[in-house]
Amino acid sequence: MSVGVLLITHKKVGKALVDILKTTFEGRLPLTVATLMVSYRSDPDQLSLKLAKQISRMDTGDGVLILTDMLGATPCNVAKRVITPSKIAVIAGLNLPMLIHVMNYPALSLMELAEKALSGGKEGVCGCTHQQEHTT
Repeated sequence: MSVGVLLITHKKVGKALVDILKTTFEGRLPLTVATLMVSYRSDPDQLSLKLAKQISRMDTGDGVLILTDMLGATPCNVAKRVITPSKIAVIAGLNLPMLIHVMNYPALSLMELAEKALSGGKEGVCGCTHQQEHTT
């Protein structure tokens, strides 16, 4: 058994990230990953029903880590409805470094994996602008 990873994102953001993951990991992802797409017209109550069904398909006993694209938006708000300590963890602010970090630790527990998601996401964001030296 292992933790399932569910990406809940606007439009096709989640699918694009999964496509990149599959390329990075040469088609064999270390954890089960699924996506749930949210459009701007999505009904939160209908999304909650879809989410419950998706979670029941993905949870093999170790829980489901839900990664959403943005705090305060529909994907996150719907995900927060299903948080169950030790069974479902939700992290907002999904980015590619976060997702790759999660995939690199497939044997961790749900809560440990949630911590890895947070650290990977934070470490993957940095300023790259610097003052260039000018030589004359």
